[in-house]
Amino acid sequence: MSATSQAQVLPNLGGQRTGLATFSFLKNDMNPRSTAMGGASVSMNSGGYSTFSNPAYMPDLEGLNITYSSFLLGAGIYQGYVSAVLPSNNSSAIGISVNHLSSGQMEVRTEFQPQGTGQKVSANTIATGVSYARRLSDMFTFGLTGRYIYEQLAEYTNHTFTFDLGFAYQTDWKDLSFAVMLQNFGGNSTLKGDYLEVDLNRSGVALENYASASVFRLGFSLIPYQKDRHTFLFAFELDHPSDNAENFRLGLEYNYVKVLYLRLGYKINVQDHYWPVFGLGLRSKIGAHPLMIDYSAQPTGHFGVLHNVGLSFTLNNDKRE
Repeated sequence: MSATSQAQVLPNLGGQRTGLATFSFLKNDMNPRSTAMGGASVSMNSGGYSTFSNPAYMPDLEGLNITYSSFLLGAGIYQGYVSAVLPSNNSSAIGISVNHLSSGQMEVRTEFQPQGTGQKVSANTIATGVSYARRLSDMFTFGLTGRYIYEQLAEYTNHTFTFDLGFAYQTDWKDLSFAVMLQNFGGNSTLKGDYLEVDLNRSGVALENYASASVFRLGFSLIPYQKDRHTFLFAFELDHPSDNAENFRLGLEYNYVKVLYLRLGYKINVQDHYWPVFGLGLRSKIGAHPLMIDYSAQPTGHFGVLHNVGLSFTLNNDKRE
């Protein structure tokens, strides 16, 4: 679907809010399984990535899980995510996570030295979260994440708190699952600092308060086909971000004997994402302990192909597996 036809079918309602929120790095999907399926992950059991995609699914883990993912954004910008989740008797779970983005070193440039002054600056943001989830019944679970965020941009700093709240309803019919989540909800914050390297034509820097880039997510997933060694999973999600237009996510995953996973997804009404996304996953073992290796590729119009790679390791309590 072209950008023009998308605009006709789905008007850019809310697009005028673009750029009116801070900490937008929190919206970057750090779950490679999710990114390979267009981001339609709010209603899927994402294993160790549940601390990011929806903490309500953390109790489904079968043992202590440690997860790491790396998102390569181009231009020397790197984002990494690490989490650890400890479930308890399939009824509750606790988790911790760290989400870090770094720009690397950048040249300081001025009006009279556009090639650089010889000095370097950098931008770094880190979000540290603590998650808790509980199973309220055989079908209904909820999860909550509290997060502290610190931002450093050259000589300026900013910090705030946000939280995620997710709910999931899982059925026995074709593993149909419904979920809703409020992600990155928090108060206003502002950069603080008065550093000016060059004061030519500058009387000061105006720093305003901005809210965090929150997203309301709603979706469902199910397994429409499962026979012998072959399984297909379909997922749909509606996203309503606070700083952009509503958009839709579609994802499909093919699973062969729970060893090989092939994934395909598409984003509707997301600017600069005009092509399908794709990826794969491989399940292996270290001894009796499962290891998942996931990869996704996201073609974009201006940033090329964005790559996301992740490892998820679970200490299996049942050594017979």
